[in-house]
Amino acid sequence: MPNHPLAEVFGFPADNLSPEAERYRLNRLCPYHNKAPSCTKDKAKDPLGVCSIFDGASVAITCPVRFRQDWLIIEDAARFFFPANTSWTSLQEIRLNDGNNQSAGNIDFVLVAYDDRGRILDFGALEVQGVYISGNVRRPFECYMEDRLNCKDMQWTSTRVAPDYLSSSRKRLAPQLIYKGNILKAWGKKQAVVLHEGFFSTLPSFPQTAPAEADIAWLVYGLELDATTNRYHLQRRRTEYTAFGAALDRVILPSIGPLETFVSHLQDKLDEKLGEDHAPDAPALGDILSEE
Repeated sequence: MPNHPLAEVFGFPADNLSPEAERYRLNRLCPYHNKAPSCTKDKAKDPLGVCSIFDGASVAITCPVRFRQDWLIIEDAARFFFPANTSWTSLQEIRLNDGNNQSAGNIDFVLVAYDDRGRILDFGALEVQGVYISGNVRRPFECYMEDRLNCKDMQWTSTRVAPDYLSSSRKRLAPQLIYKGNILKAWGKKQAVVLHEGFFSTLPSFPQTAPAEADIAWLVYGLELDATTNRYHLQRRRTEYTAFGAALDRVILPSIGPLETFVSHLQDKLDEKLGEDHAPDAPALGDILSEE
């Protein structure tokens, strides 16, 4: 494994310096169906073109646009939402309002089924969850972009860069399910959530249900390196089907440890406090009574 965090830069492995890869990097292009031809991650004028980073021996997808390769996620979601032979299409970034006409956020993709006259018959919501990064990935990225030939095998030790799965679930996935998910569940509409396999493995296990009875399909993907082309390709690893309430509870409710462990921790802190040389912050009750 390389000694730097950059798995893919502007769609290509860092050690891929082919003319095609260099054209994408020179022009800051996104090969994965971004809303514009160029990468717009972080800054439109100076984009952070890191699609994925190394996570030990595996690769973690950090840019949600990276999941759009070959539109596999759209096809897989449609298979869950609609019966076979349904006419459907996808719409991007659709605002969802609550009952007070306040925004509950945008839905990444809404897949719409329609009849031969173009009238909507049904729809489902697809959310795509990249992974937050812990540490400053822009620094090794800028170093690489300045001298790709010499930096493709660099040893980056200045800052630790790693996927932040905990923040990704608490700050992004959980709010998505709470606000948008509850509205869609009340409407009786199905949801699909796209995650990288490393992210999904950090979530608590969900009670499974039959696909026909499920409210949510968890579409779990990974990246496979094609050694011939030196490119990563998105592959669906598995799909898990759950009821909405059970999934929400598992995501937002903490795993509760034993009370005794916390009390033991408090005891250690109290022993440390009482063993300090300086006087306690507040006088003891017995001392107060003896002075009266």
